[in-house]
Amino acid sequence: MIKLTVNGAQRSFDGDPDMPLLWYLRDELGLTGTKFGCGQALCGVCTIHLGGTATRSCTTPVSAAADQEVLTIEGLSPDGDHPVQVAWRDLNVAQCGYCQCGQIMQAASLLKDSPMPTDAEIDASMSGNICRCGTYPRIRAAIHQAAGQPATNAGERL
Repeated sequence: MIKLTVNGAQRSFDGDPDMPLLWYLRDELGLTGTKFGCGQALCGVCTIHLGGTATRSCTTPVSAAADQEVLTIEGLSPDGDHPVQVAWRDLNVAQCGYCQCGQIMQAASLLKDSPMPTDAEIDASMSGNICRCGTYPRIRAAIHQAAGQPATNAGERL
């Protein structure tokens, strides 16, 4: 039996320990904000926080979450008022929206580790999260806003 905490709630899992954490979150717990993209940890759409670190849940087995805190987009802020979520809405970051939960989770992790990131830090942290719609300038601007910084080079592509 694997014990873990998901969005503050104690959970247990008695299935295949190698099952991807993504499927446990979506299929077992009904937390569908975390999306399936590539299945190879290359696109970032499945990003969650595991033990406080941005992690690709599509290739992370449930066993890796044993005795750890898992945070999904649903748990980031129940009211949707995390500074990153507010900035995303204020700047209309999402276009199709499919990748945005992963983008937001990656950005929240960045700001936790680097509260006043430079453009270079934003680019490095967000480079593993793909946006097919190309909203990268708005993503960077929203991260700056969430950090309380003026956007710099917002027109440049990440």
